[in-house]
Amino acid sequence: MAAEPNIGVLLFIAYRSMESHVFAELAAAGHDDITQAQAKLLQRVDEDGSRLSDLAESAQVTKQTAGYLVDQLEKAGYVERTIDPADARARLVLLTAQARALRPVGDAAVAEVEARWTAHLGKRRMDQLHDILTRLREITDPYLDH
Repeated sequence: MAAEPNIGVLLFIAYRSMESHVFAELAAAGHDDITQAQAKLLQRVDEDGSRLSDLAESAQVTKQTAGYLVDQLEKAGYVERTIDPADARARLVLLTAQARALRPVGDAAVAEVEARWTAHLGKRRMDQLHDILTRLREITDPYLDH
């Protein structure tokens, strides 16, 4: 008999289930040209733009990988590069209107999954799960502003 999966595997399974649903909904809305790697980077672009080095660090990829992914996203029309007003030597990656159009589709897909999970677990347990994961984030998320 197989051993029970550890908590990390269980969290990953739930995450992948949600991610798969989000990608399916994005594809159904006509956005079937985004890879998981591109999405990982795209979701980290700040509203006011982000430097490539910051994107690479927060996505936990090399600068070369981040640059390659931004190149792909730029060609697909999801981001654009511009001069950083704070430092003319640096460039910012900005979201385009096309990228901003992804958010409501993704948010709706996440809400559908959360509703399914709530129906399965019950509201009290789902609230507890959210609270527990939020508390765990305090010690696991290096990018959380404390």
